[in-house]
Amino acid sequence: MSSDKVTIVLIDDHQVVREGLRAYLSTEPDIEVIGEASNGREGARLAAERVPDVALVDLVMPDPSPGPAGPMDGIMTIREIKKLSPHTQVIVLTSYAEDEKIFPAVRAGALSYLLKDVSAEDLVKAIHAAARGEATLHPQVAARLVSEVSGGDPSASLRAGVRASGVDTLTEREMEVLTLIARGMSNREIAQALVVTEKTVKSHVSNILSKLHLADRTQAAIYALRQGIVP
Repeated sequence: MSSDKVTIVLIDDHQVVREGLRAYLSTEPDIEVIGEASNGREGARLAAERVPDVALVDLVMPDPSPGPAGPMDGIMTIREIKKLSPHTQVIVLTSYAEDEKIFPAVRAGALSYLLKDVSAEDLVKAIHAAARGEATLHPQVAARLVSEVSGGDPSASLRAGVRASGVDTLTEREMEVLTLIARGMSNREIAQALVVTEKTVKSHVSNILSKLHLADRTQAAIYALRQGIVP
């Protein structure tokens, strides 16, 4: 296995979906599919064994051997993967864009959330972004999250999620970077202001987006403004 390739596991109960994904991703020279599973329980075990860079996870899958806590759905699968293989970044690839799917998935530890109408090219971009710790959200999902963090009518479940994964998870330096993003500064300007390299700033930005479950700098700026981090 080449160390410079992004390793990935596919977790979906539809064989035709897995075969299609594997066939396409095998054409990418810097992505390697190292395993696949047809349900969440198998997928979590596979992630623990292989420790992939990325796991593509469907949200609605049957559980062949449900335990006392009930069947293992996609949300539980994400939570289990992050517990057993913290290194692995989870991309949800599903047909569902409802709040009751999106917000629990994000709180469970999913980095990115894509719908199955995503183009193959955008999926590859999302996989590379996830390997760098950068989130990618389907436009419909991004719109829902932006609406909630920018003062819409958030559900109690989202409010709990924002509190659990909000600014209190950021380091002091990440807070500084978030403040400067909200003031409209570019990575180069932030690097000059903090006397660090642009690469360091990019790393901080990626960490901020990941921790706050945001898609891009615009959402980060909105978040900072709405949370009162900057006036």
